[in-house]
Amino acid sequence: MNTLLKNISNVNDMVLQGKALEAFDQYYHEDVVMQENDNPIVVGKTANRKREEEFFGAITEFRGAKVLKVAIGENNVSMVEWHFDYTHKDWGVKNYTQIAVQEWKEGKIISEKFYYGS
Repeated sequence: MNTLLKNISNVNDMVLQGKALEAFDQYYHEDVVMQENDNPIVVGKTANRKREEEFFGAITEFRGAKVLKVAIGENNVSMVEWHFDYTHKDWGVKNYTQIAVQEWKEGKIISEKFYYGS
C-alpha cells in the first residue's frame, strides 16, 4: 500500500506542478484504458495521451487545481478527489469537483475512470 500511496502522490504532485503529461508518460501503462463518466472508453497509451494533449491544449485560463482527498483501497486501487477551476475554449468556465479512480498494474495506472457532474 505504501508504494501505491507514493505513486499516486507523485502523480498528483506532478499534475499540480503543471507536469500532467510528464506524469502520464511516467505512470500510465501502455495498455491503459480511460473513461470520463459514461463516455466511450479510450484504449491504449497513445490514444489516451492524444486525448490528454487535446484537453490541456484547449485550456485558455487555468485558475487552480487542488487535491481534496486521496484513498488507497484493496486490489491496487487508488481514488483522488480533485477540485478544478479553468476556462476551456469549447466548454467555457469549468469549476467542479471530480473523483478519479485508478487501478494499478506493475507500478503503473492500467485503468482510470473520472466521475463528475455536468
